[in-house]
Amino acid sequence: MRVSSFRAALTILLSAGIMASPGLAANAHSATTSHRPHRLATHRRSRHAVRGQQSIDSERATQIQQALIREHYLPGEPSGKWDAATIAAMQKYQADQGWQTKLMPDSRALKKLGLGPDYSNALNAKNSNFSSAPPATAPPAAQNAGFAAASGVNQ
Repeated sequence: MRVSSFRAALTILLSAGIMASPGLAANAHSATTSHRPHRLATHRRSRHAVRGQQSIDSERATQIQQALIREHYLPGEPSGKWDAATIAAMQKYQADQGWQTKLMPDSRALKKLGLGPDYSNALNAKNSNFSSAPPATAPPAAQNAGFAAASGVNQ
C-alpha cells in the first residue's frame, strides 16, 4: 500500500507543479522587473537630417526661367525666384514631355532645356592629349603554335 500511496502523492505533486508553472513564470518575471528602478524616458528629440538640395538658388532659377521663356512655357522676364509661375511652367513642360510632374525639376527636363551638367572644366576635358591605341598586331608564331598544340589542331 505504501508504493501506491507514494505514487498517488507524486502524481498529485507533479500535477500541481504543471498547473502552477505558468503562474509562477509570470510571477517570476514580474518579480524580477518590479525590483528594478524605473528610469524616466530621457529621449532626446533628434532632428532628422535632411539631405540633398532643399531649394533652388537664384542663379539656377534664373537659368531655368530663361530656358522656359525661350521654349514659350513662361511669359515675362526671369526673376531669379523659384515662384509659383515658374513651378507651373516647369510642370507643364515636364507633362508635355510625358515625364513626372511631382518632383521639381526633373533631370531629363533640365537636360532637354540645355541646362544639364557642364563638364567643360572637368579634369582632362580641355586640351586633352590622349594617345591612340597601339596598332593591332598578329600574335607571335610561337603563341599560335602553342594555341594549336593545346587545342589539338594540326597546322
